[in-house]
Amino acid sequence: MSSDPSTCVTPAGADWLASACRFPRSVHALWAARPGAPSVLPCGTAFDAVSTPVLFGRRMLDRLWSAGPGSGPVALHHGRIWVFAAPGTADRLPALLGWEEWGPSHRGAETIPPLLCHGLGDAVTVPAVRLTAEPPRASRWLVAPDVRHPWLPDAETLLWACLRAVRAGRSHGRPLSVFASGEPGAKVYDVSRRR
Repeated sequence: MSSDPSTCVTPAGADWLASACRFPRSVHALWAARPGAPSVLPCGTAFDAVSTPVLFGRRMLDRLWSAGPGSGPVALHHGRIWVFAAPGTADRLPALLGWEEWGPSHRGAETIPPLLCHGLGDAVTVPAVRLTAEPPRASRWLVAPDVRHPWLPDAETLLWACLRAVRAGRSHGRPLSVFASGEPGAKVYDVSRRR
């Protein structure tokens, strides 16, 4: 099965993911037994994770890669983008967003959608470390871990990306909305009023 190398976890990347657990060898044994299965890993030591709605997350990643330092590992999981961040980001990012008055409680026309920040004491589901013959289900790597010590964005870098993502949507005349479509001609249905 051929695939984009950026979406394949390397052995060094798997070592980094396993280092999040107290018993990395047990994690490697689980992956050897079930290579195509997602796994649950704790946050707060090797990484924190910031979960965003897909459209907003893609805008953030566009900003990080086009005008910023890039990103570390990134996953797509059940309709949300997971940006793996430096430990401590989950505590600091919501405070920075509140201080900048861009959080979900801000009453302005343009706000940053709710971000789910997972840090020390939390655990997240990560995509499979190995691709199998089955197509990826609801979980896959967009940027897979490929080194033992990946660069991870911190809270300030993600704040910068969030603000630029909102401003990018405004400058293109597109409101930031969960219903916005990035593909011309795509059919988008507003189901928010369905009962």
